[in-house]
Amino acid sequence: MQKIALLEGKNLGDVNIVFCDNPYIYRLNVEYLKHFYTTDVITFDYSSYPVVAGDIFIGVDVVRANARRFSVTFQAELLRVIFHGMLHLCGYKDKSKAQRLQMRRKEDYYLKLFTDYAD
Repeated sequence: MQKIALLEGKNLGDVNIVFCDNPYIYRLNVEYLKHFYTTDVITFDYSSYPVVAGDIFIGVDVVRANARRFSVTFQAELLRVIFHGMLHLCGYKDKSKAQRLQMRRKEDYYLKLFTDYAD
């Protein structure tokens, strides 16, 4: 995580990763985002430039299902969503199609850079 922060021109502060089951991530998604579904990752950004800080909540059940859906290992999908959360803390957004594509490319880049799970 520190390397991602540095490569994105930031300094790593306090970043917590919390692993959640479906009921817990669903409650977070409803309470904070008003989304009535489970998800793989929710990021709460407490960053203050140039320091990256926040909480990354990982929906483990969704990550496991997505790994099967995309025919990748659980570990590869887990790293992807951790990187995704970290990219949010570094300032990346994923609201538009172009933003989602940019984030996906960054996720792929970091998977290739740091792991053997490249697509």
